[in-house]
Amino acid sequence: MTKKKIWELEGKILELKKKRDAVILAHNYQLAEVQDVADYRGDSLELSRIAAKTDAKVIVFCGVHFMAETASILSPDKKVIMPDIVSGCPMANMLSANDLKKLKKEHPKAVSVGYVNTSAEVKAELDYCCTSTNAVAVVNALRDYEEIIFVPDKYLADFVSKRTGRKLISWKGFCPTHIKILPEDIRREKRFHPAAKVMVHPECLSQVVDMADAALSTSQMGKFAKESDAKEFIVGTEVGIIYRLKQDNPDKEFYPASERAVCPNMKRTTQEKILWALEELKEEVRVPDDIRKRAKRAIDRMLEIV
Repeated sequence: MTKKKIWELEGKILELKKKRDAVILAHNYQLAEVQDVADYRGDSLELSRIAAKTDAKVIVFCGVHFMAETASILSPDKKVIMPDIVSGCPMANMLSANDLKKLKKEHPKAVSVGYVNTSAEVKAELDYCCTSTNAVAVVNALRDYEEIIFVPDKYLADFVSKRTGRKLISWKGFCPTHIKILPEDIRREKRFHPAAKVMVHPECLSQVVDMADAALSTSQMGKFAKESDAKEFIVGTEVGIIYRLKQDNPDKEFYPASERAVCPNMKRTTQEKILWALEELKEEVRVPDDIRKRAKRAIDRMLEIV
């Protein structure tokens, strides 16, 4: 696509966005062209909270399905649309509400904590939600409970368990993108860039997390890179974040730990699809009110802690 066509497309998006009273939210893993037209960029919960605060009537959520659901949970009075409705999260799909009900039945005295990377139906069955940023704080706050169910990511559960000293009842879920980052990838990049700081996402393999200078959520990575004196960073998460890190820190260098760490669903959204979504106000993501209220309770309990 020529620069002229890109400008024309971006101009049409801007025009329609004003006409529809819409705001465009893009996750940190989205394509560069999507981040370029977004009003806000961030992690999933961060964007959903922005959606709840904005006066816009329409939320265009460029991410995966559970993220748009979370925005709908927090903003029931707004129209939440996804430019690509089939963009799902494999990890979120690894746990159903029935799976969680069964796990709770097996451990009736346990409190249940679930990663925000879950469906609205799963959130409705949880006692508490958490994010990769605050999972440790949430579990630390539940010291009065002998048993804690932690779903769906077994690697985040391991990360939290090691940092809280709590044995967690975990699920077998995982992120197919983050487990592509291997210990040998970190070793290779360290040989090439010996002065670089290594920051990885806690969804990575435990061995990879153990090799990092810091295990951080995507929002924390941005802060860490900005505040660190280091000029080089090896980044162990989905490669889409590199674009934002370079934009926010033009005087620093960022190297992906692995070029294989690409989430295909995060790359489905394009500027053309954003334009079509604004033209037709499709596809809408709306969480039924009975599920929404119960799911919001788990999110609110998390926010009370952190």
